[in-house]
Amino acid sequence: MENFAEKLKTIIINEGLSASKFAQKIGVQRSSVSHVLSGRNKPSLDFILKIHKSINNIDLDWLLSNKLENSSLNNDTTPHNNETYPNKIIEKNFSHEHQIDRIVFFFKDGSFKTYNN
Repeated sequence: MENFAEKLKTIIINEGLSASKFAQKIGVQRSSVSHVLSGRNKPSLDFILKIHKSINNIDLDWLLSNKLENSSLNNDTTPHNNETYPNKIIEKNFSHEHQIDRIVFFFKDGSFKTYNN
């Protein structure tokens, strides 16, 4: 679970939500999300299952694995949607005050690669 905080950050970004809105969406306290993101707490199985249930096309094996890249994401995790997660394009308007922290490339096979500044 050492890479779980990075996975959680990626999921939150791809969903286009703040940490508070994400906590609301999956049905947990905001502090639970904050503690996992900061590395203070490891996610409970209940926390992981709530993510799996609430977010379309999250592969449970990927959530539970230590892999960040070349993750095995598939369309069988949620039958409601054929879109593979994470494969969403998020468009944001950035002002000149913002600096890029990292760039994440998502590939059609469901894998992704993160580049940090």
